[in-house]
Amino acid sequence: MKITKAHINKLEDYLWEIPKSFKPQMRVPARVLASEPLLDAIMEDRSLMQLVNVASLPGIVGASLVMPDVHEGYGFPIGGVAATSYPEGAISPGG
Repeated sequence: MKITKAHINKLEDYLWEIPKSFKPQMRVPARVLASEPLLDAIMEDRSLMQLVNVASLPGIVGASLVMPDVHEGYGFPIGGVAATSYPEGAISPGG
C-alpha cells in the first residue's frame, strides 16, 4: 500500500503522523518532522513505508520518528529514530 497525504494527519506545523490504524501490525504511530513541502518530497521514495515498518517492530515504544533529512535506507529509513522497551531495549538513531 502506498502512503498518500490522506493517510497522514497534521499534528503541528512541522509534525505529521501516520496513525497506528494505518496498518494492523503497527504498534505505535509513525511521526514525521518536516515542513509540508518537505513532506511532499519525502513521499517520493519508500522512507515513509520503512517508517511504518519500524512502527511495527516488537518492543517499540512511543512512536517511530523521522527527522527532516529522512531518505530511503535498507529497511530502516536514514534519519529514523526508534526506542524499544526497557530492560532489553535501546534508543536507536538509525536502526
